[in-house]
Amino acid sequence: MNKLFYVCVLFSLLSFSQQKPKKQITAILKDSIKIEAKSIFGVDNFGTFYYTSENNSFHKKTKDTIITYTNFQLGEITYANTFNPLKINLFYKDFNTVIVLDNRLAEIAKIDFNTTQPYKNISFVSSAYNNSFWIFNEDYKYLELYDFQNKKIKLKTMPIQSRVLDLKSDYNYCYLLTENFLYVYNYFGSLIQKIKNENYESLAFSEAHLFLKSNNKLYFLEKNESTIQPIKHSFFLIKQFLVTNESLYLYHKNSLRHYQLKIE
Repeated sequence: MNKLFYVCVLFSLLSFSQQKPKKQITAILKDSIKIEAKSIFGVDNFGTFYYTSENNSFHKKTKDTIITYTNFQLGEITYANTFNPLKINLFYKDFNTVIVLDNRLAEIAKIDFNTTQPYKNISFVSSAYNNSFWIFNEDYKYLELYDFQNKKIKLKTMPIQSRVLDLKSDYNYCYLLTENFLYVYNYFGSLIQKIKNENYESLAFSEAHLFLKSNNKLYFLEKNESTIQPIKHSFFLIKQFLVTNESLYLYHKNSLRHYQLKIE
């Protein structure tokens, strides 16, 4: 009996010692850029900015040039996904339509879900691999992987029971934030993680490292982990936030602040 007790104690100590220590994530201010925008949707490694202006035009600003796409017939751009700069997609929620642009902001495709068969009422759109993007079907409450070139659905997920707050994706992962849970899917549409939502409102990610916003605080979920950790920072107000590699961008009152993320 005593031997069994000591074996259990030893096993517990070994298990505890093998637990991964919590990482500390700190955001350090590097610089600030003045830019007049209604919303900023992307910043790449080369300092290219993607944003909308008050007249609902979409802009791509490099160090030397600004190019613009405008479609006044569709009204306000609800969201722009710039993950793939060769196939940028603009979502016009009021018209249930997605526009796909190339790197010169020339129109590649227009998908009007009002005219697709069957009709789809879409509330969120985000990029996926090849000629596809993830769409959330508001009527049936599930995600669909839609091939816009061949105009067909590749797969569907199980229905979601709570209201959707945000959707982000890349070639490998799709993150769906709802009022109750954060769902993580792989590119096959298989659910690989489900985490309770502790008052998170929106999300951003880069290289499968996920960042979540709650009130005026940011949190971090490392790739292949299940523990969400706070980011140490000195922000006063977070209106919009973006992440590119290990850089965090906050936009407020025509000022885009660039923070370096230090993970240790």
